[in-house]
Formats: sequence, C-alpha cells, structure tokens
Amino acid sequence: MAIKHFLQFNDLNHDELAHVFERTRWIKNQFKDYQKYWPLQDRTLVMIFEKASTRTRLSFEAGMQQLGGSAIYLNTRDSQLGRGEPVEDAAQVISRMSDLVMIRTYEQEIIERFAANSRVPVINGLTNEYHPCQILADIYTYIEHRGSIKGKTVAWIGDSNNMCNTWLQAAELLDFNVHVSTPPGYEVEPERANLYGTDHFEVFADPMDAAKGADLVTTDVWTSMGFEAENEERMRDFADWQVDSDMMRVAAKDALFMHCLPAHRGEEVSAEVIDGVQSVVWDEAENRLHTQKALMEYLLLGEV
Repeated sequence: MAIKHFLQFNDLNHDELAHVFERTRWIKNQFKDYQKYWPLQDRTLVMIFEKASTRTRLSFEAGMQQLGGSAIYLNTRDSQLGRGEPVEDAAQVISRMSDLVMIRTYEQEIIERFAANSRVPVINGLTNEYHPCQILADIYTYIEHRGSIKGKTVAWIGDSNNMCNTWLQAAELLDFNVHVSTPPGYEVEPERANLYGTDHFEVFADPMDAAKGADLVTTDVWTSMGFEAENEERMRDFADWQVDSDMMRVAAKDALFMHCLPAHRGEEVSAEVIDGVQSVVWDEAENRLHTQKALMEYLLLGEV
C-alpha cells in the first residue's frame, strides 16, 4: 500500500476514519481483557519532540509497545535537528531506520517537509495549526458514550487554536456542526483551518449562545504553548469565556464536557465542570492511547 501520512485530520476520509474507530473499539477491548495483540512486532516508531508533552509521549510510546513494537524518543535539543540539520536530510535518514515517525513541533510546514522526504508514514503529534490525534480521540470518546456524532453539535469555547481548526475539519468530514465562540481578535481563520466551506460551523459572539443546545462542550487553555508572552493579555481577553456550570446548563441535558488537558481550573473551565458528572476528560485522555494504536496499525498494515 502507498505511504499514507496523518498530518491533518482530513488526510483520512470518512470510510478510513470509520475503520480506525472500529479498530479502536476492538483494540481497546483486547487491552481491557489483558489479551496480547502484537501486529507491529519488530516495528519501530521514532518520536520527535520539539514541543514538550506528557500525554503524547506516553500514549505513543506505551501504545507502540502494547502493539509489540518499540519506540525511540528524540528531542530536537539533543539531536542534529536542533543544531541546524535540514529537515529534509533528517527525514531521509530517520525514515530509513524506522517504520513510523511521530512529530510534535511548532510549524505545520516542518512536518509537511519531513513527510515529503520520508519513506515511512508520518503522524502529526501536534503543530501550531492542527492536533489531529487529539480530535481522533475526542470523537471516539463521544462515540463511546453517546453513539454517532453525525448531526450533533459541538460547542468550541475559547481560542481558535489548533484544536479548534481540527474540530472544524472533522465536522466537514463526519457531518456534524461546530458552534465557535472566541473573544474579539481571536476569531476563526477558515483558510488556516484548511476549510473549503462553512456549512458545518457557526460563529457566536456570546459563548452562552454557542453552548445552547450543544451535545458536547469543549475548550482548551487560553494560552497555548508558544504564546506565553501573550499570557497576561489573554487572561483579560478570555475572562468571559470560561466553561462553567451555567454554560453547561444551557447545553443539551445529556451534554458531555471535554478538555484535551492539561487544564487550568478557574480559568478556561471551572473545577465543578471538569470534575463533574458531565466531564469525560479521563476517558478522553485514555483514548489517545487506543485511537493512536488503531491509527498506527492502519498506517502500517492497512485495513486489518
């Protein structure tokens, strides 16, 4: 099968995503039943980190080992990539010594250049523009709790960041709706989200209006990694965009709350919401492990 990368959410089509979600269910069940499943025995994943992470490293490293393979951690500070080696040269070498590469970096252009010169599949572990693995886990978590996401409404409250961009891509592919509410000056840029239409999202000035009737309410930190210099300004600008119990009350009666973590209680979300009965953040975090296992299986083996 031809090399397939996962650099943006829409690198997989509707049918491929359905397959990955179904494989996630089966792989997770095997894991919960303590059944060994090693389809990637003797395969090697290289994980390249320019941006630090807890969940991304743990989920990929543990996931690859649980599939019978091995994972190698590279930090750009400790490799030639951090000393000026061209991304293209690094891709040529690393992809000749491994079977799969995951990269967590700043600019999407970096991962695109790497993939263009790689002999093996490349996965986006996060860039400033997109976070496709997280949204894969989020949507699977919704499916696990509530069934199909088709036709449902997701309320995105906060910054129009990489998470927001990826939710918008997912809505186009999987036919659901996204209500977006951001403070003035932080609005969605459709071209940055690589959107070709606007049929599946609507913008609201008031976050309460965005959350009204939503099946899922989700948010992220107000200051993403790489934007720390703007922190004080963002604290002021986002003050009215906290997901709290009042906001959850106007959502659908059985609405879920998600957050990709780490979270700042008392800022983007109140403690009573993230620790409340509607929150599925721990299932969401765990499902990074299982959806990424299904993704790696698909990229390396095709439809199993």
